[in-house]
Amino acid sequence: MATTTLSAPDRLLAVLAAFDHGHPALSLTDISRRAGLTLTTAHRLVGALTEWGALERDEDGVYHVGLRLWEVAALAPRGLALRQIALPYLEDLYEATHENVQLAVRDGSEVVYIEWISGRSAVGVRIQVGARWPLHATGVGLALLAHGDPAFQEAYCERPLAAFTPYTFTDPVRLRRELAEVRHAGVAVSSRQITDDALSVAAPVRGAGGSVVAAVSVVVPQVDAQVPVLIPAVRLAARGISRALGWQPEPR
Repeated sequence: MATTTLSAPDRLLAVLAAFDHGHPALSLTDISRRAGLTLTTAHRLVGALTEWGALERDEDGVYHVGLRLWEVAALAPRGLALRQIALPYLEDLYEATHENVQLAVRDGSEVVYIEWISGRSAVGVRIQVGARWPLHATGVGLALLAHGDPAFQEAYCERPLAAFTPYTFTDPVRLRRELAEVRHAGVAVSSRQITDDALSVAAPVRGAGGSVVAAVSVVVPQVDAQVPVLIPAVRLAARGISRALGWQPEPR
């Protein structure tokens, strides 16, 4: 990518985008390559970002994301603020199940995890705070997608759907059917979608206006998952977070 095709803000964002969960520490050369910038341009931008605090340089000359970005990110209403409100209910869900508990929001066509409490089970959960996965492949993602704008849902179902296991929803007809079931049941049950040993039960979290703003889930070993027991616990946690956010259920 030629640097002349990018504006100054785009080049700064390209430097920050070079970092991800697979590449949390990068040399200047790595940043230059991953951002598609010349070494000279990367050096100038990295220097400015380091001076501001967006990046930090360790004693080996390797760069990491700086605390200044964490300070800014903490202001996001769907980030730290939501996490703080939800945490007591997530802890209650963990105490009730002693399994992996997660809180996530939607960002475009992906789900982003903003909190995770590790359970005692040995099920392999490939999740950490800040991780992203396609909406169709996770319980929280299905809960969020099912309550999204119908036009967005349709566009999502028509796009190529990545497969992570033989059980991942990749057929648009099947995915549409699953989303309808999620809306009807009020919960999403995602079995062996990302790993073939895990099952997730997720429920939507509503904001003050009633729209779905997040999703909470519990992830357990698929082989002995007691779904009928997990569903009420997850629903209760989602309902508690929703009420704490100002949501009031409509009177029957």
